[in-house]
Amino acid sequence: MDGDSSAWTELVRAQHRRVYGLCYRFTGNPTDAEDLTQDVFLKIYSNLASFDTNRGSLQVWITTMTRNLLVDHFRRTKKQRVTSSLDDGWESAEELKPIDRLTSRSVSPHESAASNELAKMVQEALARVPVDLREAVILRDLQDMDYKEIACVLGIPEGTVKSRISRGRAELARLLERNRREVM
Repeated sequence: MDGDSSAWTELVRAQHRRVYGLCYRFTGNPTDAEDLTQDVFLKIYSNLASFDTNRGSLQVWITTMTRNLLVDHFRRTKKQRVTSSLDDGWESAEELKPIDRLTSRSVSPHESAASNELAKMVQEALARVPVDLREAVILRDLQDMDYKEIACVLGIPEGTVKSRISRGRAELARLLERNRREVM
């Protein structure tokens, strides 16, 4: 991509949603996520020469750079991170017209409220899962990365990735079950 601005634009367009989603999952704040996303792309741009296809795919390289920046940010701020759907804020590129809202056959307000409450409970529970387990679960279950890619991104053996995912899922299930019992 030496000097090819259209290739850079296409790369940003193709990867922005994924990078923003990772940033948002770890910060829980759209403004922080957008700032971090911008930082990630600046880092990617300044390190393009270091990308080596022999060490993995472009997606894995970008995810690794994103993760490293998020870890640095996490260490700097020492705040607990929360997660949410990658699609939050991306449902539609256009606003519905008022008449469309009135005639829309989408979910009822009750269903929407219940869904939002469930998403909030999952987000809060995932925020309480230890960071090493949480990032493995996010990369596998929410980013659909395979074990080998996750191992490359996290710099750990594939067996450790599988163990962290299993433990992270179990911890998430335990926290959600405790929440369910408290609600009932």
